Amino acid sequence: MTDEDSPNNRRELLEIALGEQLNALLSASHALNVTTSARFDSSLQPAAFHIVRWLYAYGPSSAATLAESTAMDRSSVSRLIKQLETLGYVKKEAAPNDRRGVVISLTETGQQKITSALKEKGSVFFERISTWSDAELNDFMQMLRHFNGFSHD
Repeated sequence: MTDEDSPNNRRELLEIALGEQLNALLSASHALNVTTSARFDSSLQPAAFHIVRWLYAYGPSSAATLAESTAMDRSSVSRLIKQLETLGYVKKEAAPNDRRGVVISLTETGQQKITSALKEKGSVFFERISTWSDAELNDFMQMLRHFNGFSHD
């Protein structure tokens, strides 16, 4: 048996191949996010769209929570929120439990635009899995759950 045929080397080659596929997935996902962001509003930076997506997924939030949750600095988040507010996609309201605090939420326009943009993004995703059997889809989902640290059961 040569070094190339050793179990350690085969494992290393498999891990490298996995890394390449994960990189391809992340790159394709990023490109799709940029495209979806442009469909939402081409005048916005993708970072602003990231804020809108976060609000869509998790609901009204403070600017501090948005900054922490999106890994952006507070000044960038504040600037992007102002831009989104000017365009009518988000609104600011007094926090219900702290009148000094401010909560940012999507407006109806923001909600409609994000829903539409995400439907287009979803169509790309669903097209990619449209020919998979239920068993293949289930296996893939279970492997991703396991990879992401969730229960394999």
